[in-house]
Amino acid sequence: MLFFTNFEIMPSSSKIFFFFQDVKASLANRTSLKKCIHTIFEKEGKKLESLNYIFCSDKDLLEINRKYLKHDFYTDIITFNLSETLAVRAEIYISIDRVRENARTLGISFKTELHRVIFHGALHLCGYNDKNQAEKKKIRIKEDHYLNIYNLRLKSFP
Repeated sequence: MLFFTNFEIMPSSSKIFFFFQDVKASLANRTSLKKCIHTIFEKEGKKLESLNYIFCSDKDLLEINRKYLKHDFYTDIITFNLSETLAVRAEIYISIDRVRENARTLGISFKTELHRVIFHGALHLCGYNDKNQAEKKKIRIKEDHYLNIYNLRLKSFP
């Protein structure tokens, strides 16, 4: 099982990495997606050192939720900021099962919900929270904003 990845084993010019832990999901347009995530950090005034997205199952994310946060419930995303400096160094765990279920419940595509959750995690690292209704509204507006930027970028540069 992959928990808290080792940043030193990832030689690459990219600062954003995607890992799939025993789940079936495709993530198209990764270069454009990474550019949009970088845009989030730039526009929100945060420096990005390294960011790992780990896509896993409900079971795996529930285990992480219980072990590290002492929560006993399913969630779609858990964000760990591992930074020791002002530059963001983090891991974001996303349950593909939960994203699929949320997409069905909301009546939207899996792809749209997955991108929303990916951006949601980045926004948490930029200082946005979702503990109350006002915070949820603010982060949702930001998610929509960056989803629009991403979709426009895809239309311009497929």
